[in-house]
Amino acid sequence: MAPKVKVDALPTTMKELKDTLWKAADKLRGSMDASQYKDVILGLVFLKYVSDAFDERREQIRTELGTGGYEADQIELLIDDVDEYTGRRVFWVPERARWTYIAENAKGLQAIAGEPAKQVGQLIDEAMDLIMTANPTLAATLPRIYNRDGVDQRRLGELLDLFNSARFTGEGSTKARDLLGEVYEYFLEKFAKAEGKRGGEFYTPAGVVRVLVEMLEPTRGRVYDPCCGSGGMFVQAEKFLEHNHKEGSELSVFGQELNERTWRMAKMNLAIHGLNGNLASRWGDTFARDQHPDMQADYILANPPFNIKDWARNEQDPRWRYGVPPAGNANYAWIQHIISKLAPGGTAGVVMANGSMSSNSGGEGDIRAQLVEADLVTCMVALPTQLFRSTGIPVCTWFFAKDKTAGEKGSIDRTGQVLFIDARNLGTMVDRAERALTDEDIAKIASTYHAWRGTASPASPNTQLPLVEPVETETPPAYVDEPGFAYSASLAEIKAADYALTPGRYVGAAEAEADAEPIEEKIARLRAELFAQFDESERLAAVVREQLARVDV
Repeated sequence: MAPKVKVDALPTTMKELKDTLWKAADKLRGSMDASQYKDVILGLVFLKYVSDAFDERREQIRTELGTGGYEADQIELLIDDVDEYTGRRVFWVPERARWTYIAENAKGLQAIAGEPAKQVGQLIDEAMDLIMTANPTLAATLPRIYNRDGVDQRRLGELLDLFNSARFTGEGSTKARDLLGEVYEYFLEKFAKAEGKRGGEFYTPAGVVRVLVEMLEPTRGRVYDPCCGSGGMFVQAEKFLEHNHKEGSELSVFGQELNERTWRMAKMNLAIHGLNGNLASRWGDTFARDQHPDMQADYILANPPFNIKDWARNEQDPRWRYGVPPAGNANYAWIQHIISKLAPGGTAGVVMANGSMSSNSGGEGDIRAQLVEADLVTCMVALPTQLFRSTGIPVCTWFFAKDKTAGEKGSIDRTGQVLFIDARNLGTMVDRAERALTDEDIAKIASTYHAWRGTASPASPNTQLPLVEPVETETPPAYVDEPGFAYSASLAEIKAADYALTPGRYVGAAEAEADAEPIEEKIARLRAELFAQFDESERLAAVVREQLARVDV
């Protein structure tokens, strides 16, 4: 059942809240393209959230002080203590940045405190400035685009009216953050679909991200994404901790993003989810300037852009330990950059185009052979087609580990072995253009890997179903090869296959279901059924002849 949401008017469920806000987004669809109204809407969602959370915390403080015996004038003096808000992970919102103030003065028809009348866009831009100044973690993050010529001020005013029907508050600021986080992710997905191929630059389907998260199980330490998009990998990692009753503070987030607008979205996304991520002081090219040069990560989750032909290539780069990547494709540059950032016990999961598993052009085959011989590859998963609406390119996931011996990351020594999983037959079509991985699909992939590695998998961070308590198992199920789906190969077998890492080459064909019917009985049954069909055909032919004979020519 959808969670209840505290509202001022119509929306009473999360679905209705999302529908109301998407309806608001449609208000600007006719006057600007998808990428523009994405920034407008996401900024307004964030502004509404911080203001509602601030108002709710303000009333809590007022109630606490009132029950503590404070007089009204004392309460008014104490209620503006910034620490009382920031200490509860609530952003401080200056008076002229609060939603009520903006809504009251949004029509731009009257002067404010002796100042000239202002358009709604100007009020919102000023509010964004005030919030960023008051909250340094949001510096250079919020959009200041509302007073531009391309933004229809009348429609923007109508947007505010629609947003007034929903409040991002509930059972405390954490609940409010959860609600907005879900709305924000919903909008990112909707905007990614609206923008088509460009949407893939900032959004990775949640099911694909969950495959990475649930196989790596990031619980504590440093999590890194060198091409973090809107921050979806970090959000799913935080959900994984939450659903396993751990604190998000146990993870330190590091990321880098090339696109300025996407970098701002990621910073807002992390702020909404209460994650203090280090996304560097500005956006930048990971190949040209690594903004976390000395950081070694315990977990890396990444979905690099596929098959980039124009990238900042430097043949002398020390990251190319296993071979210089070709100028016409950055796939193996991303892979080697990611490996270079792994701590001694670190693990990584990377989404790649399927061609990366077998390509030999530009020396890629030699690099792949070096990676295999260095025993860095732990698992290869071939995913089903049509998971990405933005591209028809089939994708796979590579998993790496600096240490495959028995220890914290697994009780079974898998040195010299690679697990291959062929998941191409999984997934369910949600419409004619897009497929999605179900909870059962993700669990099948992850549990196969955990059985192979010797780790008990915690509960799934599924936001659509009620939380199920993690089941602690001392002895995880034993791994067994499953024809057509999973196979554990030795490095010698991979070498014999010329270092191709396509799972279909190793898992073989699925076993056909045994036919319990004895062959003699089956032949007799089929013969009887065939003769019966002949008899029925002759009977129908006779009926047709009889009817035709009655026709008066």
